[in-house]
Amino acid sequence: MDQNTRFLTETVLRISGVDPRKCMKCGKCSGTCPNYDAMEYHPHQFVSMVENGLIEQLMNSNAVYLCLGCMACVERCPRHVAPGKLVGALAQLKLRKQDGNHKGGNDIAAMADEKVPQQLLMAAMRKYRK
Repeated sequence: MDQNTRFLTETVLRISGVDPRKCMKCGKCSGTCPNYDAMEYHPHQFVSMVENGLIEQLMNSNAVYLCLGCMACVERCPRHVAPGKLVGALAQLKLRKQDGNHKGGNDIAAMADEKVPQQLLMAAMRKYRK
């Protein structure tokens, strides 16, 4: 695994908080996915591909955007692997890479004024701190 692939894999794992090595490849996550037929890669494949460092391949797929975010796969997983969190982390990494939007807490605070809702600030802090 080259250095860029290792960096991308570590970033996805850090953002998601998921350990793909816990996956026992049972496929229950994919069996419960309501958007299974539309996705090029299915939840269990996301886990396996992240584990094997195929981050670029996943980021070049539209399957990242086809996840509904319902987290049915997370509920169904007997090992608490949370494939939906991996998909969300990949989508976030893809957006960061496209837009170069690596912002820190000070950057967000500088953009805020008294009219910005607190929920927006907290959501931005959660999104950009990882």
